[in-house]
Amino acid sequence: MDISFLLNGETIALRGVSPTTTALDWLREARGLTGTKEGCNEGDCGACTVMVTDETGSRALNACLLFLPQIDGKALTTVEGLAAPDGSLHPVQEAMVAHHASQCGFCTPGIVVSLAAGQISGETDHDRQLAGNLCRCTGYASIARAAEAAGKQPVPRWLRDLPTGPAPRGAPDPALPATIDALADHLMRNPDARIVAGATDLALWINKANRDLGPVVFVAQIAEMARIETAPYMTRIGAGASVEALRREITARHPHFAAMLARFASAQVRAAATVGGNIANGSPIGDLPPALIALGATLILRRGEATREIPLEDFFLDYGKQDRGPGEFVEAVTLPHAPGAMDRLKVYKISKRFDQDISALLGAFNIAIEDGKVQSSRIAFGGMAGIPKRAAAVEAALVGQPWRLATVEAAAAKMAEDFTPLSDLRASADYRLEAAKGLLLRYWHEDQGAKATVQEVRP
Repeated sequence: MDISFLLNGETIALRGVSPTTTALDWLREARGLTGTKEGCNEGDCGACTVMVTDETGSRALNACLLFLPQIDGKALTTVEGLAAPDGSLHPVQEAMVAHHASQCGFCTPGIVVSLAAGQISGETDHDRQLAGNLCRCTGYASIARAAEAAGKQPVPRWLRDLPTGPAPRGAPDPALPATIDALADHLMRNPDARIVAGATDLALWINKANRDLGPVVFVAQIAEMARIETAPYMTRIGAGASVEALRREITARHPHFAAMLARFASAQVRAAATVGGNIANGSPIGDLPPALIALGATLILRRGEATREIPLEDFFLDYGKQDRGPGEFVEAVTLPHAPGAMDRLKVYKISKRFDQDISALLGAFNIAIEDGKVQSSRIAFGGMAGIPKRAAAVEAALVGQPWRLATVEAAAAKMAEDFTPLSDLRASADYRLEAAKGLLLRYWHEDQGAKATVQEVRP
């Protein structure tokens, strides 16, 4: 595969590159840029953080989860490229030194790049920006002070002037389509090609399992597939839209959903992971499907020139099995909304860590109340079955009943009719069932005005 991109301001043209070579391996082995470290090699530690810039802006990404074709036509900045051409340090580098926040040297480069990308994008929540950079061997306070100081400084001219339009691209390659039509045509001719979007899951198949992905097709260059469009009665989310883009888009309309998405992995992973990827991989513990199902989402599937629409919950047939034919792919998902309607969605993620952890279970509740009675109910869970699944018996026990604690307790008792969860390393079956009941009760109590947050401790 032939690709071109900018590396620390230098145009790089690669010919015949393996499509599954990671940016981390190439930077260290082919270019000798060893400031980008290999730590966990699975997107957890942040030691390999680099910055990628294109017409949509700059963002921190994990180089270990980034295949080279994904940066075709973009600008890649490593820790070596943060300083000015004359050697002047980046404000983040200066602040890390001034506040004694530099560490053993292994994880510091990734922290610096994360903060530099956050400065460019205007991120002021430094804890959220650094949730994907795990090492704290000097203590977190000094890093936080450095982040606060650097955030008050202007973006350096040499990074502010990074290309905002497409960088030089490689020769046209059918496995790097630029349009949805080209993708559809390629998949009709190559129905077994594996679609690569953010690669936050697929890269692990190579890094950890040494698997061969077979033929691949990349969708990172398809701008129309990444669009999120809002109309009066619905929002259309392109399958290539990142989780971070979704979080920003829904913050005003569904703030509780957006707050959960701030806990979706890390800033680096949210900037790469896509809505379509989180749906299409069919994981029973994916964090997006339950919330989207609770909102009544419709999935748009495409094969060739034909498209079809199905309710999102109908896409998941069984563990590892989805309603998707050969050459068919997820094009978009739509969310209905009534103008002026009150947001009733609550999304609760249960995990052992607050940040950057896989859900033991996730519950999404969208219950409409009218004149003191339950008018409608859409409740969906992840981690409770082999697929994301609605709680049909619980919903039926709520609809038409008075919105009282006794109603909610009776409906919660129906949870065992809907789910027979498994026990694994994250949680036991009994825990999952009891937690699911508790989340419905939490929804009711919060609806009555009670405040509950795992980040708040009260006597």
